[in-house]
Amino acid sequence: MLFSFSLYFDLTIILALALQARAVPHPIAKRSNSDLSLTAQLRLADTAVERYKLLPNDSDFVFNFTGNEELPVATSQNWPALVGVGAAISMSQLPACSMTFLHLHPRATELFALNSGHIISEMVPQGGVMNSNNTQRVIRTDLGPGQVTIYPAGSFHTQVNPECEPANFTAAFTSDEFAVSLVAEQLFSFNDGIIARNFGQSISGEDIEKVRNAIPSDMAIKVDECLAKCGMQKR
Repeated sequence: MLFSFSLYFDLTIILALALQARAVPHPIAKRSNSDLSLTAQLRLADTAVERYKLLPNDSDFVFNFTGNEELPVATSQNWPALVGVGAAISMSQLPACSMTFLHLHPRATELFALNSGHIISEMVPQGGVMNSNNTQRVIRTDLGPGQVTIYPAGSFHTQVNPECEPANFTAAFTSDEFAVSLVAEQLFSFNDGIIARNFGQSISGEDIEKVRNAIPSDMAIKVDECLAKCGMQKR
């Protein structure tokens, strides 16, 4: 009996020492971030002070839209200084007789300011926002230079330039990674059965495919009535 008690006591001490050893904190090995992009390093930085150290040049805080006409949007991906700021910006123009593809921004509200030209804007807010006749509300604004409209995050919207000259605009976003969802393209990426049921079986399978193939690939869609008014060719 004495032997059993002694063995039990010894095992208890060994177990206690083992648990204590495991509880002793071990130094955390620092992993090099040199293999990460600057944007990723900025996101991992513990403080704003460390982020400034990763941006040592004054030029790091300037973004040049000149030469970026193909993708005139400054986000944290192409302008790392925006990490932690919670904003992004675009400066561009909508060509004459063009309409932007119906789209939404899932992670940001957009402030759309017209610098020159004329823009007709339409926006559909969230479900449940109704007109006086109890149908979905569509907010339509007619913008001139110096005017701004707002597109809350997740709202469907589009802009139309009904004139024969380009319209220049600036758009600010409340996220450095706001994202864009193209409504028609993403809707018709579902299978035919889902699309048909959502349209009350009013579109047959072959018509669904016809619509799918007809969706424009360009963000700026030409407006035929305006082209005729301005004597311009579609292509």
